[in-house]
Amino acid sequence: MEALLGTVTLLVLISIGLPVALSLALSGAVGLYLLGGSQLILGILGSASLGAIQNYEFVSIPMFILMANFIICSGVSDDMFNVAKTWMGRTPGGLAHATAITGAAFGAISGSSTAAAATLSATSIPGMLKQGYSPKLATGVAAISGTLAMLIPPSVAMILYALLANMNVGKMLIAGVIPGLLITLTIMATVAYLVWRDPDHAPLGQSYSWREKFVSLRSSWTFIVLFMMVTGVIYIGIATPTEASAFGAFGAFLLAILRRTPMEKLQHALVVTARATCMISFIILGALIFGYFLTITQATQNLVQFLVGSGLPAWTIMVMVLFVYLVLGCFMDLVAMLILTVPVVHPLMVQLGYDPLWFAVVTIVMGEVGMVTPPLGMNVFVISKYTKIPASDVFKGSYPHVVAHLIAVAVLVVFPQIILWLPATMQ
Repeated sequence: MEALLGTVTLLVLISIGLPVALSLALSGAVGLYLLGGSQLILGILGSASLGAIQNYEFVSIPMFILMANFIICSGVSDDMFNVAKTWMGRTPGGLAHATAITGAAFGAISGSSTAAAATLSATSIPGMLKQGYSPKLATGVAAISGTLAMLIPPSVAMILYALLANMNVGKMLIAGVIPGLLITLTIMATVAYLVWRDPDHAPLGQSYSWREKFVSLRSSWTFIVLFMMVTGVIYIGIATPTEASAFGAFGAFLLAILRRTPMEKLQHALVVTARATCMISFIILGALIFGYFLTITQATQNLVQFLVGSGLPAWTIMVMVLFVYLVLGCFMDLVAMLILTVPVVHPLMVQLGYDPLWFAVVTIVMGEVGMVTPPLGMNVFVISKYTKIPASDVFKGSYPHVVAHLIAVAVLVVFPQIILWLPATMQ
């Protein structure tokens, strides 16, 4: 009864617009008070604040966010887009394809989806609109390409999932590499289909010679260096994800200095990183309080036992869980969604016999869909804010990519080795 009351309280608080962190903390505190009075709640509140961020691997989250902000202020993302634009040339929808490639490249040296969306808004959308691209096509591909930072390492979302599920962070990050490439190809295939169906959506772009294409690669060294400083050292086993995040942040800082980035922009990067880190820490704190409440009531264990013993096939339960993620993604930020669901879903998937690493990656891909679906769709609102294009148009432009992503999820479900092969080769 207490577990039901606490859960209902949480849903009510979220539905009236209270921040997720406060909703989790208040509903958990109310439940703990009902279970053990003020003494229990004060004891847990006293220890939860430290427990929220004392995990050593948590350090990688602010480091990767800082790395992303240094990359943005240094202008590296502009170089990446120019390289992709040059190589795509007069390919139908070439700038849209370049946007997808830039989103993947930015994701490979950053861990922030919203930062990627904001960057693509400034680098790719103006060029597409100037060339005569349909606003829906331009904004839709930018919104969905920004979500690649959630899947391709380093990814803050995947680090958070690993911490919540007590999984190996390094293997979690590397597991996103091949699916990330698959999703990038999915985005490009969707663009190709949309342009084939209506060529007026994307006029042919400028043609470049082979010499110009190879000359453009000179500016790609920054991406290669940063990628090797993070994902490369994790895969080879030279450094842990936490150490790699420090390497990446420091490398991005040196790059910003070499490119003579103004001090005001560097200071802004620090402030933005501090705000994002505090937000995530506060959500984790609220989740810990609510998690203590669920643990004491044994709500999680009872739910897992009920579903496992329900007689339903394992694949049916798995599909139902994925559908819940699709619905939650429409109303909730990915970080909040993971914190709220992973403590319940992870043990359920283990009980059903599914590989937790495989399911974690599938969950993150479903989270990508949530970033571009109404009514929340955070990346959509980021794009709308920077481009002044109505969010409704961005949502319409994102819709074909949502359908394509669901097809990609089906492929990952049917062929789990797409996810599991590369982590199995790690040292």
